[in-house]
Amino acid sequence: MDFQLSDDQRALRAGVRELLAGRFGRDRMRAALDGGTGIDRALWRELGEAGFFALRLPETEGGVGLGLPESVLLFEEAGRSLLPGPLIATHLAAGAVKGAAEGETVVAVLDAGQPVGHLGDADGLLVLGPGAGPEPGQARVVTGGALRDLVREAARPVRSLDPFTPLWRVTGPVGPGELLSGGARLRDEGALLAAAEQLGSAARTTEMAVQHAGEREQFGSPIGSFQAVKHLCAGMLVRAELARSAVYAAAVTADRAEIAGAKLLADDAAVRNARDCLQVHGGMGFTWEADVHLHLKRAWLRSGQWLTAAAAEEALAADLC
Repeated sequence: MDFQLSDDQRALRAGVRELLAGRFGRDRMRAALDGGTGIDRALWRELGEAGFFALRLPETEGGVGLGLPESVLLFEEAGRSLLPGPLIATHLAAGAVKGAAEGETVVAVLDAGQPVGHLGDADGLLVLGPGAGPEPGQARVVTGGALRDLVREAARPVRSLDPFTPLWRVTGPVGPGELLSGGARLRDEGALLAAAEQLGSAARTTEMAVQHAGEREQFGSPIGSFQAVKHLCAGMLVRAELARSAVYAAAVTADRAEIAGAKLLADDAAVRNARDCLQVHGGMGFTWEADVHLHLKRAWLRSGQWLTAAAAEEALAADLC
C-alpha cells in the first residue's frame, strides 16, 4: 500500500501554501498582529471561495468532495502560517450552518469548561460536550438572537495567551439551537485538524531554527556547526516527522485512539519545537519582533483545545482495555 501523497494532494498543499503566502504572509501577519485580533472577513471569504471550508462537502452540495486526509493537508498549512480564527469549527459546520462553506459565516466552538475563541466575531456557535443536546453524543449550533443574547448576557472576555486569539468565558446557560448528530465524530475530527495545525507549526519552527543556525555566526562559524545546536535541530526534526506519521495515519483510519495519539504527539512537537527554536535564536528569540513566541503561544493554546492531553491519554488507555 502506498502512503505517499498523490500528485493531486501535493498540488492541493502547494496551492494552499501559495494562497496563504500571498494573503497572510509575514508582513500581513505582522500588520494583523499590530492592528488587532478581529477576523479578516475578506480573507475568510477568500478561503471559502478556495474551498477551504467546503473541502469535504459532496460536489452535489457545492463542496469539493475530498476527504479527511486532504483536510489535514490544508490545516497543516494553516498552522505553518499562524492563520488565526476558528477555522476548524467553521470547517466542521460547513453544510450545517448557512454561509459557513462559502466563508460568509464565522463559527466558533464551545466545549464544556473551555473558553471560546473569537466569540465576539462569531455568527454561529458549535456547542459540544455534556448538555449540548438531549441525548449523549449530540451537538448543536446556536445562531441569531440566541447567540447575541449569550454574548451580551452570559459571556465575558478573558485574557488570552495568544495575541491572535481573543478568548471569552461563557458563564451562563446557552440558548436553544439546531441539533446535530455525531457530536463525538465532530470532536474527533476537530482534534485531528488541531493536530494538523500543530504539525504545521512544529515543521515551521524547525525550518526557522535551521535557517537561523545557518546564518547566525559566533566565534567565526555558523552556530549550526556547534554540536549542541545540531542536537536541538535534529530533535526538532524527529518530533515533527514522528507527529507527521501519526497525524497522516489517523487521517486515513479516522480511528479515535489513533487520533488521540496523533494529538498527543503533535501537541508535544509544536510546544517543544517552538521552545527549542527559541533556544536556537538566543536572546533575539524572546523579542516581540521575532515570530518564535507567536508559534509557542499558539501551540500552548491549541494543546488545550478539542482534546486535552489528559483526555487523549484516557482515550488511549480505554482502547487498551
